[in-house]
Amino acid sequence: MMQDTISLIKPLDTIAMDKCQIRLDNLTKPLNSLYSFEHLARQLSGITYNPRPRSLKKSIIIMAADHGVAAEEPCVFSKQEVILQKIHNISRGSAAVNIFADHVAADLVLVDMGIIANIPPLPLVRNEKIASGTKNITQGPAMTREEAIKAIEIGIRVASETIKKGSQVLGLGEVGVANAISSTAIIACYSQRPLTELVGKTADSSIDFLDKKISFIRRAITVNTPNIDDPIDVLSKLGGYETAGLVGIILGAASGGAAIVLDGLATSTAALLAVKLAPQVKDYLIGSHFPPEPAHKASLDLIGIPAYLHLNISSGEGVGAALGLSLLNASLHVLNDMKTFGEAEVSVAHDGPGALKQDKNVKDE
Repeated sequence: MMQDTISLIKPLDTIAMDKCQIRLDNLTKPLNSLYSFEHLARQLSGITYNPRPRSLKKSIIIMAADHGVAAEEPCVFSKQEVILQKIHNISRGSAAVNIFADHVAADLVLVDMGIIANIPPLPLVRNEKIASGTKNITQGPAMTREEAIKAIEIGIRVASETIKKGSQVLGLGEVGVANAISSTAIIACYSQRPLTELVGKTADSSIDFLDKKISFIRRAITVNTPNIDDPIDVLSKLGGYETAGLVGIILGAASGGAAIVLDGLATSTAALLAVKLAPQVKDYLIGSHFPPEPAHKASLDLIGIPAYLHLNISSGEGVGAALGLSLLNASLHVLNDMKTFGEAEVSVAHDGPGALKQDKNVKDE
């Protein structure tokens, strides 16, 4: 399934992108002055094969799983209880991500890929549990290769079903205990930066715990010797079920022609692995915000995509992705609701860069 999915990923439509750029250049503003919004509008035109995409249906998919390495952390049982409460809160529509999803009119689903607790049937929650948490990566592989592939295939299936229901943009999120350790370990395999520059204070750790986190990550890499030329090997040895599921969501979304909006560290880690599996996925990825974890920026740098918001958000859950979706909404309003010089009957530039690209004849027929 995975290779078939990868084979369906098409390059972006450069003809649509060029037509989109002509309109952007002719909107009543200085050339390139809405820089990031113009970049996003152009990218969406290429993904949708439409020079003027308008209102795009959106969904946020949250992958949930716990990590065995959490046994090395203090207060692990209380953290697992908090995660369970968080899932119940999301199912009731009361969490931050629900509020932000409503704000951008995005559907929401949470997929249990491997939470330790047994979650009863709940609204918005889908049970795809592979196991009750991964194994402790400081002692051996997180999961088998077969489990990693199974989780990827679940993600592909979830993405495909979501797209068939009409979604054209998928925002990503995650919930689980100790995924920052796992994600940072994966990024450390590919980054040239020392661990001290990748590990930061997160929502589930204190400053005093940073040195221990570094030692856990170093031990996990030493014990497992992941093969960086084989992303599935890296994923199965150091990753989580939610990470693998997110890889599948990304591959499935790209193969279905949907844009993918990242959230925080776990989602950028999954995106990095997806790009290692299928480099053409990069064109479908959209960064949202910079959370406190330094490894997240390192991951985005490795992929080669920007993020846009500096809000110091560390909640996970897909909150950053929801905010990223709001940027896409704004970019499409720029593209469709601003008038061109010709439509507004405003003079075009007579000198400078604008004179070469602006034409009063660019307007709606």
